[in-house]
Amino acid sequence: QVQLVESGGGLVQPGGSLRLSCAASGFTFSSYYMAWLRQSPGKGLEWVSNINEGGGAAYYAASVKGRFTISRDNAKNTVDLQMNSLKPEDSAMYYCNARILGASYWGQGTQVTVSS
Repeated sequence: QVQLVESGGGLVQPGGSLRLSCAASGFTFSSYYMAWLRQSPGKGLEWVSNINEGGGAAYYAASVKGRFTISRDNAKNTVDLQMNSLKPEDSAMYYCNARILGASYWGQGTQVTVSS
């Protein structure tokens, strides 16, 4: 079955960096776009970034463009999100997502807290 497992979250000071990782299994990883989304208390789910099958095209929300970088390793079935210059408003639960044959799959999420 499809499984997505996020890791790498934590507490970081404003201006700091974190690298999130999502390990995927149960499907042909290299055949699908992958995405990162986030949700903070009181806010809806926000799309952050996605990357195409081969990793050659990446897209970002305006709120993170220039600070976050998505990448994938199709040999290891992982997709990462490098987050730099973090702001308090980046605090959220971050989820890895894959849409496969019309169904949407999610990991359990990893918490990112940006606070001094």
